[in-house]
Amino acid sequence: MTSVTLTVLAASLLLLLYTYLGYPLILWALGAATRRTLTSPGDDDAWPAVSISVPAYNEEGQIRGLIESLLALDYPRDRLQILIVSDASSDDTDAIVVEYADRGVELLRMPERGGKTKAETAAAAHLRGDIIVNTDASIRIQPDSLKHLLAAFRDPEVGLASGRDVSVSPGRTLENLSESGYVGYEMGIRDLETRVAGIIGASGCFYAILAPLHRVPLPDSLSRDFASALHTIEHGYRPVSVSAAVCHVPRTTSLRSEFRRKVRTITRGMETLWHKRQLLNPFRHSVFSWMLISHKLCRWALPWAALASFVSLAILAPSDGVAAVLFGLGVGVLVLAAIGWVSDGKAHLPKMLTLPAFVVAGNLAAAVALIRAFQGHRDPTWEPTRRAEAQPGTRSV
Repeated sequence: MTSVTLTVLAASLLLLLYTYLGYPLILWALGAATRRTLTSPGDDDAWPAVSISVPAYNEEGQIRGLIESLLALDYPRDRLQILIVSDASSDDTDAIVVEYADRGVELLRMPERGGKTKAETAAAAHLRGDIIVNTDASIRIQPDSLKHLLAAFRDPEVGLASGRDVSVSPGRTLENLSESGYVGYEMGIRDLETRVAGIIGASGCFYAILAPLHRVPLPDSLSRDFASALHTIEHGYRPVSVSAAVCHVPRTTSLRSEFRRKVRTITRGMETLWHKRQLLNPFRHSVFSWMLISHKLCRWALPWAALASFVSLAILAPSDGVAAVLFGLGVGVLVLAAIGWVSDGKAHLPKMLTLPAFVVAGNLAAAVALIRAFQGHRDPTWEPTRRAEAQPGTRSV
């Protein structure tokens, strides 16, 4: 019994170390060998026609700020289309968008609510650009970021370019400190993946894709930003991350709302990967298949590995001092996570104490998402995570 328990414990810990440390280190080594670089914006006027698509549902508090930020982008206005896709909003979202009609902002209203992916699919027929940019109502894009993003397409191998999320907030709530660290880590992974075979998934906050790839059919219940990177690979292009293309993403102010968001997005991500499961075949997609398994499947397995580790330590603790200490630490992490859940963003605790709440909630969300995916849960409609508007001068990471 002891040998089996130790084997389970060792395998679980190795999976954790490989997923968050081993995988990035291997990417770094492979990237150092390839030395791929991205094209920077030049001074010439050869910029492509671009369409910015923004799905919105009841965003009256955010949509004006978004439109103003898009109109302030450093990009030729005669080559820029801005289309707001209202998913049958019931507030003043549509009326606010119409106010900007004389400045070239277009509104497409869905007759009934169908969800983000369905709204983006419906918008495709109305987008005139050679490159499609997708963003969200709560996001604020730096004026020069669009040119940085589009410069990547000067490499004919690039089919998708994803911006760099920068988590911003005016305060120091429980989640925003932990969330900023996670976002920074995730952006670092995308930079490493870019140097090897391409990113696993695009940032839904701000990414650009060749128009023909954007129009590839996609079921309404799937995640378009994840799927877009995958079918970019399928069509022989590279999806890349552009670190200079910065967009500001307001942090969530509630651990519970972040948990619900993660459950929803991970469930859709699992369904998307199943839809594109042929990319997991290493005999056809070699390095990218390994990256996809490491970035997605290994992460989704971590909650179950953590549970196996916890049970193994509980079994070993009565007879092993080291196991007893580790089991005690695990209990402590769960207690801190429980405090974070109860406080729900109201407690001003040090980052070293609040991080466990964010990590445990994220892993629990992955476990719940897997159960929902196996149950065949479909949720094409979405309730956008309500975030405070990103303002200049806010704290960022």
